[in-house]
Amino acid sequence: MGHISNEIRVGDSDPDINGLLGRIGDQTRPFSRHFSHNEDFFLELEAEYTVDHLPIHHDVRRRKPDAAYRATLRDIVSRLVSLAPQALKELTYFFDPVETLRPCFYRLYTVEDRRYLYLLRADLNLRPGEATVIERGTNDTTPRFSSRRLFLEAAVVPVEGEQRIDGRLAGFRVRQTISQTWIGEFGRGYFQQGIWMDADLTKFFSRLFLPAGKRVYPFFPYLCRYKTVCASVIGLSPDKRLASVPRLDRSIGFLDPAMERIQSEMKSMSFSEELGYFRELKAKVPPAWYDDWRNVRVESYLNASEMREFRVED
Repeated sequence: MGHISNEIRVGDSDPDINGLLGRIGDQTRPFSRHFSHNEDFFLELEAEYTVDHLPIHHDVRRRKPDAAYRATLRDIVSRLVSLAPQALKELTYFFDPVETLRPCFYRLYTVEDRRYLYLLRADLNLRPGEATVIERGTNDTTPRFSSRRLFLEAAVVPVEGEQRIDGRLAGFRVRQTISQTWIGEFGRGYFQQGIWMDADLTKFFSRLFLPAGKRVYPFFPYLCRYKTVCASVIGLSPDKRLASVPRLDRSIGFLDPAMERIQSEMKSMSFSEELGYFRELKAKVPPAWYDDWRNVRVESYLNASEMREFRVED
């Protein structure tokens, strides 16, 4: 999934993988939800799944993967469907030539005439300490490994149109609600780095719609991505996924009239709940909107390696 000119580009799909997804019934399997010490979201599954060798290299100009990749990915998706069917139910797969080890699954939703794209990315990269290597990789292929932990990202993105090539879906145009998140640069020469306010805007949006004093770190329910406001989804079943769409829609409607001033203030200061304009907007949030987040709990614990992790419940 590349995003150039604020577009989310869709590569080739696979009818066999989509057939697997389409045959998911009402069955569910238990899993718990967590964040790692690096703040990466993952599912702890009830049993291990195996990721077979996958090719490391791919020409990004090719929108279709080779036959070996497709066959291996079908097997992997089949295993994931058996362990987390509700997380993949009602979704469609597409290939991303830029990130071949992070297959993407999506679904479109509509609120009145406004469209929202749900994106779920599964991460098939080997993470040391999170998996058992069965066979080592090579310069051209990834290791074969097994794990009970499935790292993924799931978000809802506002979109405003489809891109088609020869009648085939090629991508979506993001509905941009933020003009610019770049602030400036620091350093010189090779050490020069850009400064963006995406992280501060993410904190601003999330704290605005969470109940006062509610602590859910490292979960941020609203994200600044693609120069717009997105919803981070931790409830992966179809009904919870669907519920996040109207919630994001009303939040964007609330933020739109204030967005120019929010950006202006965030360009010159870091986020704080004591900011005057934040407090002004917070006072206008309908109290009933907080109800969606009252039952979300994030608890920290130490894993077997004595590293801090977080368990999420809602």
